[in-house]
Amino acid sequence: MKAISQNSYGTPEVLAEIEVERPVPGPSEVLVRVRAAGMNPTDWKHRQFPGFLDRLPLVLGWDLSGTVEAVGTGVTLHAPGDEVFGMLPYPYGVGSFAEYAVAPARALVRKPAALDHVQAGAAPLAALTAWQALVDAADVRPGERVLVHAAAGGVGHLAVQIAKERGAYVIGTASAAKHEVVRGLGADEMVDYRTEDFTAVDKVDVVLDTIGGDTALRSLEVLKPGGRLVTIALMDVPGNLAERAAELGVSAVPLLVEADQQGMREIAGLLAAGRLRPVVEAVLPLADAAKGHALGDTGRVTGKVVLTVE
Repeated sequence: MKAISQNSYGTPEVLAEIEVERPVPGPSEVLVRVRAAGMNPTDWKHRQFPGFLDRLPLVLGWDLSGTVEAVGTGVTLHAPGDEVFGMLPYPYGVGSFAEYAVAPARALVRKPAALDHVQAGAAPLAALTAWQALVDAADVRPGERVLVHAAAGGVGHLAVQIAKERGAYVIGTASAAKHEVVRGLGADEMVDYRTEDFTAVDKVDVVLDTIGGDTALRSLEVLKPGGRLVTIALMDVPGNLAERAAELGVSAVPLLVEADQQGMREIAGLLAAGRLRPVVEAVLPLADAAKGHALGDTGRVTGKVVLTVE
C-alpha cells in the first residue's frame, strides 16, 4: 500500500510517498481503507522532532475516515463494509497517512450517512480534544463564560461550537481577518490578539489554552475565583502554572487527548445534526502531504487541512 513516511526529522521535504506492507488487524482491531485523514498541529510538530514518537521511519496521522476492510478476532462492533471514523489512539497508535490503517475497534464509530469522508476525517482528534477539555475536564455549564484561544484553529473552532452547545457565552481570540468565520460558528465576542489584550475581557469561568507559555499564565488572571483553565499546549506548560493558579484560587490542568468511543459518539451525533461543523481550509491528495505540512507550518490555517486517499 501507499503511505507517507519520513526517515528523518525536519522540514516538509523529509516526507515521501512509499510502498509498505498492508497491515493485518489483530484481536479487537479493524483494518480500515482510509478515504480521508485530517492533519493536526501535532503532525507537523512530530515531523520536526521526536516528541512522543522517538522512532523512524515514521508514518504520521491520527485522524481517519474510511471503510472497514477486515476485522480481527473478537470484533463485534464493526463489520467489513461499514463506514467509520475516529482517532487512532494518541500518541502511539499513529499511521493514518496511508491507504490502510489498523485501529482498535472501539476507537472508531459509524460515520453519519449525511457526512462525507472529508468532513468526518477532519473532526476526530481536534473535536475529541475540545470535548475532553470543555466537557470532561472543565464541565462547562449553561450561562458560563468561556475563553477559547486560537479560536480559528483546528481545536479552537470546534471548541467554540462545543462550548455553545453547552450553553456558554464564548469569547475567542484570533486575528481580525478570522473574526467573521469564528462568529459564524457561534462566538459571542472576539479579541484580536495582535492589537488587543485578552486580559481586558470581563472575567470568565473557563479558559481553553491552546498556546501555552505566557498566554497560559496570563489567562489565569482572567478567571473568576474557582475558574478552570485547561491547557493542551503540553510542550510549553509553564513550570509554575499550577502554583500560580493555586495562589489565585483557580485551577489549571494539562490535557492530552485520548481515544474515547463515548466522546466520538457524542461528536458523531452533533455532526449528524449539523450542530458541529469542521471548517476545512484545504483538501489535498495523499501524495501532497508535504504541501499540507507546509500550510500547517505557517501557523495560519483556519480549521483543518485534510488528505484524501483514492
